[in-house]
Amino acid sequence: MPDATGLELVAQSLRERLGDESIVRTTYFREQATLEVRPQAARAVLAFLRDDADEPYDFLASLHGCDYHPQEPRLGVHYQLLSTVRAERLGVKTRVPVAMPQVPSVVDLFPGANFQEREVFDFFGVIFQGHPDLRRTHMPEDYEGHPQRRDFPIGGEPVLFTFNEHESPRWYD
Repeated sequence: MPDATGLELVAQSLRERLGDESIVRTTYFREQATLEVRPQAARAVLAFLRDDADEPYDFLASLHGCDYHPQEPRLGVHYQLLSTVRAERLGVKTRVPVAMPQVPSVVDLFPGANFQEREVFDFFGVIFQGHPDLRRTHMPEDYEGHPQRRDFPIGGEPVLFTFNEHESPRWYD
């Protein structure tokens, strides 16, 4: 992990290259460095960190979604970058509103992001612009909703316990 000073130096080089508005904030907490970026700048930030940074991050270790309900912007996309030379990690995250959950795809930069972007689309409803094959991975194509969102209704079948087995229908009835 870069330390707090190293994180600010990375952020400063990004601001010089991409403009001040690209970086929302930096966070260094529990020895984890994170850059929060604007959604429209996410791809450019990741491309810079991979190709042009003084100390590049050449591997996308993880891409996942997060729901910050009830805060807005509510949906988050988190990228975990790794420098294989220095064995350092750097988090990059962005947040988008539910009304327009769009982030540029990074599949052309990191081919391993293909399935991970599809999972975030499937479970959270974030649309990755420019993705070559954005479709559901786990849920059926005609499924309504996104089950990892915090406002998704929790339902299902009642669990049978010995104290309530006479109240619930049996599977063979």
